[in-house]
Amino acid sequence: MDFSKGLDISSDARRSTGTLYIVSTPLGNMEDITLRALRILKEVHLVAAEDTRNTGLLLKHHHIETPLTSYFEGNEKKKKDLILSRLQEGSHVALVSDAGTPGISDPGFRLIHLAIENGISVVPVPGPSAVIAALSISGLPTDAFVFRGFLPHKSKKRREILEQLAHVRETVIIYESPHRISETLADIAEILGDRDMVLARELTKVYEEVLRGTVREIQNRIGERKLKGEITLVISGKTRKSVSLPTGSHQSNESEKDQ
Repeated sequence: MDFSKGLDISSDARRSTGTLYIVSTPLGNMEDITLRALRILKEVHLVAAEDTRNTGLLLKHHHIETPLTSYFEGNEKKKKDLILSRLQEGSHVALVSDAGTPGISDPGFRLIHLAIENGISVVPVPGPSAVIAALSISGLPTDAFVFRGFLPHKSKKRREILEQLAHVRETVIIYESPHRISETLADIAEILGDRDMVLARELTKVYEEVLRGTVREIQNRIGERKLKGEITLVISGKTRKSVSLPTGSHQSNESEKDQ
């Protein structure tokens, strides 16, 4: 069986339109990229990147010279039509996010939707995802989970979402930024209760840190620390029996306590 049939550029050559490849890139560690992803990034005509500076470093690291264009929240309305026209002309395009899998809690899904609406072939090139990485090491139930992405910035709307999640039976996964984490943890403790939770930040990077315990235990351990890097929270569901996560953490490098 030819597993590459219909998935790779060579087998799409007979199409009059191009293919949009959804290419997962490393969360931090440059080694976390598949051989197929590297080949696709080399062979496409254009790479649409959330941050051309970060993606440029990745491409340079792997000696890839494919042209880059930016595609992010601020310019996606005007850029998606330009990228669509390139696809309709027969160019193959790779969509990448700043890190991880495109379309997951980023504007990539709008381009993907537009491509599908216009009959463009959309092909996944799977790889790293902060959601799955954090869940896989959490020690919490993985058979069913709810991913909510980033919570709203404003307190009222954030609390409304948490009130909805308070009734969810599955494991809950949330993204959060370091400058809002204290407020979010306080809201979680009040609305969801003192559940088992895992806080993972800077996954696969030098200062990777994973904290395990109850919500309030993690609040206390963070204290007044000024965290850096995007954070993934994995929280036990409402009806799950406590898995009694031991209080603990791991850090790739503990020399920088203010990271």
